[in-house]
Formats: sequence, C-alpha cells, structure tokens
Amino acid sequence: MAVSAGLLPDRYTGAQPIGRGGMGEIFRATDTTLGRAVAVKVLDERHAQDASVRERFTREALAVARLSGNPNIVTIYDVGVHRERPFIVMEYLAGGSLEQKIRAEGVQSPREVLEWLEQAANALDAAHREGIVHRDVKPANLLLDRHGRVHVADFGIASAAGLGSLTQTGTVLGTASYLSPEQALGERTTAASDLYSLGIVAFELLTGRRPFEGDSVAAEAAAHVTGTVPSVRDVNPTLPSELDSVFAKALAKDPARRYGSAAEFVAALRHSLEEAAGTTQVIVPVSAPRRRTRPRWLVPLLGLLLAAGAGGGIAGAMLAGGDAKQSLPPVRPSVSVKTVTTPPPTPPSTGPSTDPAALSNQASSLMAQQNFQAALPLLQQAVQELQGQSTLTAGYANYNLGVTLIALGSCSEATPYLETAQQIEPSSREVHDALKSAQHCSKSHGHGNGNGD
Repeated sequence: MAVSAGLLPDRYTGAQPIGRGGMGEIFRATDTTLGRAVAVKVLDERHAQDASVRERFTREALAVARLSGNPNIVTIYDVGVHRERPFIVMEYLAGGSLEQKIRAEGVQSPREVLEWLEQAANALDAAHREGIVHRDVKPANLLLDRHGRVHVADFGIASAAGLGSLTQTGTVLGTASYLSPEQALGERTTAASDLYSLGIVAFELLTGRRPFEGDSVAAEAAAHVTGTVPSVRDVNPTLPSELDSVFAKALAKDPARRYGSAAEFVAALRHSLEEAAGTTQVIVPVSAPRRRTRPRWLVPLLGLLLAAGAGGGIAGAMLAGGDAKQSLPPVRPSVSVKTVTTPPPTPPSTGPSTDPAALSNQASSLMAQQNFQAALPLLQQAVQELQGQSTLTAGYANYNLGVTLIALGSCSEATPYLETAQQIEPSSREVHDALKSAQHCSKSHGHGNGNGD
C-alpha cells in the first residue's frame, strides 16, 4: 500500500512501508534522480515536535556518516527535513533481516552464523573506534544484501562521542530481549554493551532461542541482570559444550569481564567450534540428523593429502609448478581449502562473477583438483575486491591465495596473504601451519618467482 502523497520530497516516489526503526517508520522508495531503490526513514509525527528527539534522529545520520565506506554498515545517501519531519535516505537492502531468518528457519548453520557475526563485528568495532555505541544490536537491525552479507542498520539511538549526550543515566534505550545488564539498570552504556547484545544474537542464531527468554518484557530485562547463562547443549544438544565458556564471558554481568572487541568474541566462537569439530562433536542444525563429519566451512583438500602422503608437507604436495626438491616440515593433515557461503544462483550473465565469495569458492574447487594456475587469478581478484576488510570471506580468500602461491613455488609472495589471514583468524591452526610452511620454504629457496623455477 502506497503512503500518502507528500510524505517524502518529490524526488522519492512510490513509497511503500517496510518496517519501523527506533524512532520512525521506514519506507522503500525510488530515487528518481539517480534511478535506484532506497530506504527512507521518516521521524514519527508525534516525535517531530520534540526538539531533543529531532536532534537524536538527525544524530543517527551524523553517526553513520562518520563510518562511510565500511562495507558492513548501511550507507546514508541523504538527510533532510520535509514538511517539518526529518528524514534519512539509506541504501535499500533486499535480503531481509536476521530476525526474519530466525523466524522463518530457526537455528542457522554455524558456518553462516560465523560469517554473519564476523561481518557484524567488523561494523561494530569500526563504530566503537569512532566512539560510537549502537545501543540496539539485535537481529532486526542486522540486514542482509542480495549476496547474504550483513549490514548493521539503525544507529537511531546511538551515542556518538563529541556530539553531546542526549541520554541521561536512568534512561533505558534498546530492545529488552537483547539488553545488556547495565542498560536494563539505566546505567552508562559503552561499547561493551553492544558486545553483550551481539552475544545474545549469536546465542539465538546457534540455538534458536535467546538465553534469557521470559514471559514478559520486564521478566526478560530482569533476567539479563540476575539470570545465569544456560549451557548451549541444554538448548541445542548438537552444539559443543566448549561454547559455554565463550558465552559466559561474552554475557558477563560486569562489562569489564567481556571480550575486548567484537572480533575477539567471534574468533573465540570459531576457535571453540573448530576445536570441538576436531574431536568428537558434529556441528549440525537441530533438525538435521547427526553425522560424524567436519563442519562445512572446513573442506578437506583431498588432492593435496593424496599427493603428500601421511608424512608430506604443503610443498611436497604441491608439485604443480613448485620446486619440491627440498621437503618442508610436515603440516597436520587438515590443510583445507576455505569455502564460504555464497548466495543462491542468479540468472546467467554475459560476464564472469565478481562476487569475492563466489570467486573464492570457484578457486577452491580448482585447488581441490590441483589446478592452482587456474585458481590464481580468481583468488587475486577476490582478494583485491576484499582489500581492507576483516571479514571471514576476506580471511578465507587470503588463505586460499597464500596456499595457491606456495603450490606455484612463490613462497615469499604467499607470506603477506597468509599473514593477513592470520590477523583475521588468529586462532586458526590451518593458517598458522600454512604460514609456517611458507616462511620455511622462503628461507630454503631464497624467493619464489611464480614460475616454479
């Protein structure tokens, strides 16, 4: 149903309501000047007469504008006032929200959850470095683009350093289900509050339930202050108990006892999942039968293992153009091609895919066939597209490129990419082993020239 005429400036036509934010309604419209779909957030009429609320609403745009360029934060295109009602024009994301995902599908696969959390963490850590606290991190504010990547939205109740405080102690802002204990008590909100809320989101994505679900908003808010974090296995028996210590820290009542950054929290989650997968636990959705397999995000590079044998190292396995006269220290037999989640297929196009996740996955298939020469340009393009990002996709692409360069005899060229992957995945044993082999290979052979001689 179209909205009443005149609500938006003439430039924005065909407005349709698509949801509500912290202080206003959100519409999908067409920007007739630039010919693109946009999302337009308009301050509620009942709030438009309140100067402090108008200031807070405009402050959302100022806060997010300071973060322009971050790939995981919704982009602001325009800010203005029309008929005494402030509005903000943002990019339109067609993939829905994680809230819709949870409602429609329930428990999500750990591989996708880690990918989404990595992207949300990238956005929140960037905001926190600028002194911006979101204050309302929840699945409804984690929006998906057509490639399935997360963008953090609705900084409408954010508190930005240097812009003056609009929220006094004793005022509660945020959604009760994802509220930190300090927010529930009306105390000062910090970056640690966002990390707590992200922990609640992670728990819900992996188990299908929030840790402190209550019969009422008041009961759930109180549980954040006094409740004990349940074991993930009590909610989803397919999850490993190793996650309990991670969530205990992420959801600590004392903000000082939580993780130092969102990226640190996600890295701890992944490390626990990988450690459990390497022993006895299988990570599968609740509705799926248990199988003793490795998680889908770790796809064994069988071609390498068959070529290397039980005692072989990376260089010994990668004979496709590499100099293998000197063997390298063996790496554990789990050297993997990193495979990331890609969106559903789109209609055929005349040119090759430029989506970095799709490029990395195409390359991983070629690597599994030991066709490293064909994988190389795909990975180089993927890494270039992802330059400067610290997402899981970027980590996987850099890892795959590093392994491919080792295979082609360019060990010294591989090292920077593997170092980048290690910065993104500090707990990954695979990345550590590959980097160690590349450094050893570089010392043994001087430097690789990429031609295998």
